[in-house]
Amino acid sequence: MASPPPKQTMKERILETADRLFYMRGIRAIGVDTIAAEIGISKRTLYNHFPSKDALIEAYLQHRFVQPRASDKPPAEQILATFDSLERRFAAKDFRGCPFVNAVAELGPEDEDHTFRNIAVAFKESRRIWFRDLLRQLGVADAEGLATQLTLLVDGSIAQDLVRDDPAMARAAREAARVLLANAGVKVASSTDKKRGG
Repeated sequence: MASPPPKQTMKERILETADRLFYMRGIRAIGVDTIAAEIGISKRTLYNHFPSKDALIEAYLQHRFVQPRASDKPPAEQILATFDSLERRFAAKDFRGCPFVNAVAELGPEDEDHTFRNIAVAFKESRRIWFRDLLRQLGVADAEGLATQLTLLVDGSIAQDLVRDDPAMARAAREAARVLLANAGVKVASSTDKKRGG
């Protein structure tokens, strides 16, 4: 018999609630009063764990900063699977874009010490480096440049989906990524092969 999952600490409950509310309703729209009320605690209890709203926002962004899972799939498949994953995410009812871009867009003028921007830049750069390392495994000559282009395709497809509410934007970005990989000398299945299952 499996043991029950460990009970959440108060700090974890606060962070999980802040994560959901900040992402779904916006960081500016949600105050610490709302987060505390949602959990059923006092503001004082919240401040015992996070001394300010800025500290809570920083923890929220760090919580969202997750590295891609290790995979045994070939590098080209891993790269293209990024766009398949995006398409599934776009189709979810709770998709509201990239939390890091959202935070910078919402808080840019208020982020005087650039804490939130720095976390967002670090996240975006970690994704670009992930692409770059896979491209190096494939022997791509300009892995740095192509990694940047793939990152732009990811961010562009997210923006297009938000505007159009169309998960197919990820499929279009995947096809563009496939063309870029092929032009860089990487052997990738054509989109017609993928439809045939080959």
